[in-house]
Amino acid sequence: MESPKGIVELAHLVRNGFVESKHFGSLLIRTKDGTPLISLGDPTAPIFPRSAVKPFQAIAMVRHGLDLPDNLLALSAASHSGSHAHIVGVRAILEKVGLAEDALQCPMDRPYGEAERRAYGSAPPSRIAHNCSGKHSSMIATCVVNDWPIDSYRDQDHPLQVAIRRELELAAQESVSATGVDGCGAPLFAISLNGLARAFSTLTTSQDVMVIRVARAMRSYPEMVAGEGRFTTELMRTVSGLLVKEGAEGVEAAVDKDGNAIVFKIIDGSMRAIPPVLIEALKQIGIESPQLTELGRVPILGGDEVVGEIAAKPLS
Repeated sequence: MESPKGIVELAHLVRNGFVESKHFGSLLIRTKDGTPLISLGDPTAPIFPRSAVKPFQAIAMVRHGLDLPDNLLALSAASHSGSHAHIVGVRAILEKVGLAEDALQCPMDRPYGEAERRAYGSAPPSRIAHNCSGKHSSMIATCVVNDWPIDSYRDQDHPLQVAIRRELELAAQESVSATGVDGCGAPLFAISLNGLARAFSTLTTSQDVMVIRVARAMRSYPEMVAGEGRFTTELMRTVSGLLVKEGAEGVEAAVDKDGNAIVFKIIDGSMRAIPPVLIEALKQIGIESPQLTELGRVPILGGDEVVGEIAAKPLS
């Protein structure tokens, strides 16, 4: 199987020793001084980073007056599982500005996490259970602080979204090349993997107090950024100083405490290859351990037995 133009094979599914499926994409590892350590595929092609840019949405909101304790600030940048703690946190953000959950404009949904969905039981879908409700509640809170319209906070020309776009462009050091609408209904801005890597490097190297606040919150409360048992949360717990944020359609971004950034996009949109590919990429910046190897395993079952796994292609 040949790789499509401009992308490379990043991982494959092995079942009983047979390569059954392959995942292609582009990947960039950028050192803290800005040097590309590994560049595969086409890191200049624009992508929608999806939820991987939530840290920069949160930074823009903090810059415009959003003032939350670290656990709730981490929730502002979250794709959360919908646990009791997450839902209580979203309500707390809304209550801080005197609003209820009916002000949210994210879709109706049940919790994202499997355990959280079971705990949610037969309750009807709600906006507050949506995995982006932390971001949406914070967007609304920022609008209240600035006396901006609430009903139109998702419009790309709304002052809040203009501020978010500006924040992202400054961090990425490139202009947004396309706009769209994310799954949660908020605006979506396309940048390249190059830009995403530059932006993520700032999360642990910037002296900007707004950036420092958001990065500190996410790393201090990884369970609010994703949820118990989630790869993102467990990886940040395992590696001190690491900041990780996934995005839908196969996007992943991470930065270590020194500013070395890893970004990649699985072109078929699958999320299942993200753990092994990121663990393989972390090795390239000197972060590896048996615990991380185990964390990156994605087993393939045959009946009740493990008969294979999704394995990353070696990067070196």
